[in-house]
Amino acid sequence: MATVEAAPIHAGEGVFPRSPRRLLTGRILHNVAAVSGLVIVLGMVLIAISATTFAPYGYDADDLASRLIPPAFVTGGTWGHPFGTDPLGRDILSRMMFGARVSLAVAGTGVVLAAVLGVLLGLLAGYYGGKLDALIMRVADAQLSFPYLLLAIAVMALLRPNLGNLIFVLVLRSWVVYARLIRASTLGLKHREFVQAAHALGASSLWIIFRHIAPNVVASALIVSSFQLAELIILESSLSFLGLGVQPPIPSWEAC
Repeated sequence: MATVEAAPIHAGEGVFPRSPRRLLTGRILHNVAAVSGLVIVLGMVLIAISATTFAPYGYDADDLASRLIPPAFVTGGTWGHPFGTDPLGRDILSRMMFGARVSLAVAGTGVVLAAVLGVLLGLLAGYYGGKLDALIMRVADAQLSFPYLLLAIAVMALLRPNLGNLIFVLVLRSWVVYARLIRASTLGLKHREFVQAAHALGASSLWIIFRHIAPNVVASALIVSSFQLAELIILESSLSFLGLGVQPPIPSWEAC
């Protein structure tokens, strides 16, 4: 009886499948929009980090003799102040570079804290249900019933306007979004076969929540975070415009 010899397997011939991480990296690198967005975000972060080194002037360096100079591309402008100056003669380009540091730091911290709090509460509400779910969701509904700007003004009126309280107000605005989304995802996952198998093997509830359910909902939280970052930057600018956010002379993008 004739025997058939198996063909040798060579790693260089593409026999072995690529890992999920390499597949994801390859898709991102071949997506022009994703690469462009990544370059813009990294550029803004680099500007924020290196503002002290590359900003042509200090953010509070005023010069009344140079006040209200128009941008360089407008008649009367000068390349000494490419974006012009404000009513106090401060360079707008420099203030934008320093303001990026403040706005990105405040909004980024608010997104991280809101995501952690919202994901945790959403997991607990969706998995345990009952009175805990009702309590968390009723608090969320009560908060959503107030116009956010009025709620923020009321909270900041009770607290002293500073960066810490501003971050607290931003977290107060955003955690509800994560909690409701993750709760809905958890409700669909807790009856899946792999969760029931973990139950049958004697796994604890916390182990199931953080080992089996949380990894399957974190992608949704990351997508929401990309939108929340931009929204919180706008909210920070709105509160700073009303005098309830970043206090002078510290610049943010609102003050530019």
